[in-house]
Amino acid sequence: MTISIWRFSHLTLAISSALFILIACLTGIILAFEPISNKINRYNIVDVNSFSIAETITALENEYEEIITINVDENDFVSVSVITSNGKSEAFYINPKTGKKIGNIIQKSSIFEFATNLHRSLFLKSTGRFIIGVISLLLLLITITGSFLIAKRQGGFKKIFSKIIKEDFNQYSHIILSRYSFIPIVIITLTGVYLSLEKFSLLPKDTSVHEKIAKKTSPLDINPTDFLIFKSTKLSAVKELEFPFSSDKEDYFYLKLKNKEIAIHQKNGQIISEKKQGLVTLGSYYSLILHTGEGSIVWSIVLLLSCFAMLFFIFSGFSMTLKRRKHKTTINNKNTKDEAEFIILVGSETGSTFNFANAFYKGLLGLEKKVFITTLNEYTPYKKAQNIVIFTATYGDGEAPINANKFVENINKINQQNILKFAVVGFGSRAYPEFCKFAILVHASLQLHSNFIPTIPIYKIDNESFNSFQAWLKEWSFNNQLEFNIHEEDIKKTSEKNIEFKVIKKTELNADDTFLIQLEPIKKVKFTSGDLLSVTPENESRSRLYSIAKINNTLLLSIKKHEFGLCSSHFNSLNTNDKITASIQNNKKFHFPKKTKELILIANGTGIAPFLGMMNERNSKTKIHLFWGGRTKKSFEIYKNYINTALEEKVLTSFYTAFSQENKETIYVQNIISMHAEFFANTLKKGNCIMICGSINMQKGVDRALEKITENNLNIPLEVFKENNQIQTDCY
Repeated sequence: MTISIWRFSHLTLAISSALFILIACLTGIILAFEPISNKINRYNIVDVNSFSIAETITALENEYEEIITINVDENDFVSVSVITSNGKSEAFYINPKTGKKIGNIIQKSSIFEFATNLHRSLFLKSTGRFIIGVISLLLLLITITGSFLIAKRQGGFKKIFSKIIKEDFNQYSHIILSRYSFIPIVIITLTGVYLSLEKFSLLPKDTSVHEKIAKKTSPLDINPTDFLIFKSTKLSAVKELEFPFSSDKEDYFYLKLKNKEIAIHQKNGQIISEKKQGLVTLGSYYSLILHTGEGSIVWSIVLLLSCFAMLFFIFSGFSMTLKRRKHKTTINNKNTKDEAEFIILVGSETGSTFNFANAFYKGLLGLEKKVFITTLNEYTPYKKAQNIVIFTATYGDGEAPINANKFVENINKINQQNILKFAVVGFGSRAYPEFCKFAILVHASLQLHSNFIPTIPIYKIDNESFNSFQAWLKEWSFNNQLEFNIHEEDIKKTSEKNIEFKVIKKTELNADDTFLIQLEPIKKVKFTSGDLLSVTPENESRSRLYSIAKINNTLLLSIKKHEFGLCSSHFNSLNTNDKITASIQNNKKFHFPKKTKELILIANGTGIAPFLGMMNERNSKTKIHLFWGGRTKKSFEIYKNYINTALEEKVLTSFYTAFSQENKETIYVQNIISMHAEFFANTLKKGNCIMICGSINMQKGVDRALEKITENNLNIPLEVFKENNQIQTDCY
């Protein structure tokens, strides 16, 4: 529940202020260049820490008729207002060592003037400044709620800088940038609020006044260049020195430092009075410096990057929200809750768990069972129910999804009249320390009630693994004396639209009724080797999936023609320049690993397809070893050119084959793996990866061979390497 409150607050604040934050960020990016461009002018040609006021006055007296003021800005540029020898009043930058003019006062560029007015007030004067002040406050609250969301996700503030689990680019980048930009954004928002409060006189008034200093014995009149305070004060400490307007002894020098203002007798240099700057005034000074970056290129760059970060937060935040809403599932039940025999309850934060639950729901409907599906929070008494199946994800630090946060409480409030058999399936990622924690809580809570009887132990599914889901479905079906299948394409949802592909090449059928077909997308589409091509035959509702090899921006598929296979037969009937409609599904869990130094590829039959593309695309120094199994040497003929080219170009380090029907002795790919046990053990031990693609039966044999190797050679279960993503599979 807590995380829902923070997320709702974060999203509401972001939506309500997004347009104004967008304007503030864009103008902030422009304004960040102003102090940088000012600093580049290099009017600070000497170190102001090494020159005193007295030395500068001496230099100026030799150059000009009269000095009116000396100013030192945040860039350490020294400027003066003087009366020249021809009686003109001028202001310009000087060399404090010589007193000579080195440049004119920098005038604000029109683009910076425009951006400043838009940034401060939206051209709405006081009304606009009020709006911007409120937006600054909202941005501060967005930052705070965002930090709480990250803390909840990571398992507490102590773990806020721990490893981030990368689910997608927007989520990962949103959190990473939040870590590094948190402090600058807080400073920007706090100073923005402070400056707005100052503008509307809502801060306490600065009541500090000049306090007279007790007079000491005054020496004779002396030249200002001999004043002790002028000799001891460096220019770096000065904001402004105002010279007396007349020779009247009551007309003083006024020296403004960063923390106080001093009145100095113009004849003898005695300090007459002193006014210390109040906290409010100091706050205004430093708020302006921190908010604008004036005087520091480094801080200006930090502010610039923070503005870009905020723009990305707007984009990524709304992208994640739209994605989450896109995956929200509308429930359309064919039976009422009181007539249903099977009740399916779902807890899902992003909607992906609903995909599994819906596929299960449709499977039971296919068996002509009366089924009712709803969220865990909609749990109520059920008159005829005999089975409850719960699919639930876990969010953040072991919390319930937003549509399941009332379930555990409702279990204790709602009495079921019937004895109900139940099963709980948890979805999550083993990368999180609280893997499937909420599902465990749900299972334990149900066991405390006598009306609920578990049919099988709680089942936990890592990273939406379809193989794990199939294993659970098989066990659940056996215990409930039911039998039905769910296909992976029934679960996977894709936002990709169907596009046309043109056939540019196709081989003849080989001895195994296998062929290669090369397709070119009519429109530009993004894909990589290991992704899936989804094709739905005419008059069919179920799509067929084919693993893709990317060859020079074309798709290469390896397909086995089945006697009654609608899709494979259709592909085989195509000729060059024919067109086919399909869509591409991202399969990021089976992309070429970026950081592995050595990679072993294992395939049988048509499973070699994505590996042909990976070898073709490879541009790293990764050593690749391919183990492939087929029936006979003729089975290999259609892949021969690709493999030979890869070996010649040294993108493929080694290649091993196994032919099950070539000789009297049957040899499968797992047999060759066992012959190279030490090589496989060392590969895994060094943190490198193995990728497996092909039939399920092949995968089972390979798993047995690998498990034997890891246990005998490394004394580590194979499951450990799977959890570390060192072993990746895409089998069918």
